[in-house]
Amino acid sequence: MDIVMDTSAIIAVLVAEPERDAIVSATTGHALICPGSIPWEVGNAFTAMIKQRRIEVADAQRGLEIFRSVPVRYVEVDLANVVSIAAEANIYAYDAYFLECATRCAAPLLTLDRSLRRVANSIGLRLVHLEV
Repeated sequence: MDIVMDTSAIIAVLVAEPERDAIVSATTGHALICPGSIPWEVGNAFTAMIKQRRIEVADAQRGLEIFRSVPVRYVEVDLANVVSIAAEANIYAYDAYFLECATRCAAPLLTLDRSLRRVANSIGLRLVHLEV
């Protein structure tokens, strides 16, 4: 089965947040897919953590090395559809990328973002539920 993973879930694995083991368990044996924006979003998340002094630059660089080793299939999203989803749900395009990707690939979405989960539910997308 394909699973669309968003930035919050990927970062949780890379920095060993409490949900890490549940995410790894839920995705083991499945193909991971993401919109093509994900490398930039992961980089942005790491720089935000550096600014907040949650991690050091060396930690971010190690996390990026790990991220590059994860087999992810990148999917091109339909930007016109992304804009429609974002406008209808009153969200940013960055979040709509994952919703469009999950819709396009008929795959469940794995996210730790509560507001993104609500929107995904409201448009009928399947979600990966974690056993934490």
